[in-house]
Amino acid sequence: MATIKDISLRCGVSVSTVSKALNGYQDISEATREMIIKTAHEAGYFPDANVRALKMKKTYNIGVLFSTLTKHGLRNEYFAHILASFKEKAAKRGYDITFIEHNIGNRKMTYLDHCRLRNFDGVFIACAEFTEPEVLELVNSDYPVVTIDHAFNEAISVLSDNVEGMRQLTQYIIDQGHRKIAYIHGTKSSVTHNRLVSFHNVLKENGITVPEEYFVEGIYRSAESSEELALRLLNLPDPPTCIIASDDYAALGVMNTARRMGLKIPEDISVAGYDGISVAQALEPKLTTIKQDTDKIGSEAAKQLINLIENPMSTSLDTIYLKVQLVKGASVRNLNKAD
Repeated sequence: MATIKDISLRCGVSVSTVSKALNGYQDISEATREMIIKTAHEAGYFPDANVRALKMKKTYNIGVLFSTLTKHGLRNEYFAHILASFKEKAAKRGYDITFIEHNIGNRKMTYLDHCRLRNFDGVFIACAEFTEPEVLELVNSDYPVVTIDHAFNEAISVLSDNVEGMRQLTQYIIDQGHRKIAYIHGTKSSVTHNRLVSFHNVLKENGITVPEEYFVEGIYRSAESSEELALRLLNLPDPPTCIIASDDYAALGVMNTARRMGLKIPEDISVAGYDGISVAQALEPKLTTIKQDTDKIGSEAAKQLINLIENPMSTSLDTIYLKVQLVKGASVRNLNKAD
């Protein structure tokens, strides 16, 4: 079995540098750390986890809370990419991940109880009902916490720039000549709030007023919910010419309803989504949407959480905003062009 000295010789660095890389110290470059960890794995070197935990007073295990009301769960493309990227980044820094559960064997427990049982070093809240008392208990605990899709003052949050994303999407739809724009937004959260504020601001900047019935609350990433809501919108006496869904899965539900009603997209009704999942770009017409960088969200969440675990006094509890990209697709009709 390879030793730390063997790794240092292969990498051309000191034994202490190898030790720092394997134990998560920050005073070496990320490139050097990754090179050392890669070499260690290739050489078959793995430090004894129990000895390492005792020495460093850490378990090198991160708890991941993924609780969703939708049936897609981990098969949801958006979250699957985020979690895969998070796991990959954490592994490069020497950390394992374990999903946080309510039940361990026959024993029922809270999320916080599970974290204490497993002695996690930190917690990544990837998907949850953020107002649940158990989730709030976890966020307000002593555990280092990073969240996505919701911002807490007590935790680091990694979010796409939802204000800018909704601004780009709404302005593009308006530039295509639409004035009757409906919005099926998600449930109450900081993400929903920021998108709604941005949507209203862009309408106001363009001198557009839409009726209250054009704003309906749906369920994030639920095609079934948006199908029912789209039916309600399309049956209004003065229906919208474009419907923005809360996300791409919800947009697929809107498109399903439109087609069942005999409507063509985008000739009869325009549809837009949010997230940029690949399946929405494989359909005809391709969906107009905002693409979130899911790989970056996952890797940045892992980076920030591990920095908070290893250097709590020099890591700020900030909200980090990542850039988004408008994907124009073909699901929004240009009303400015003459038929």
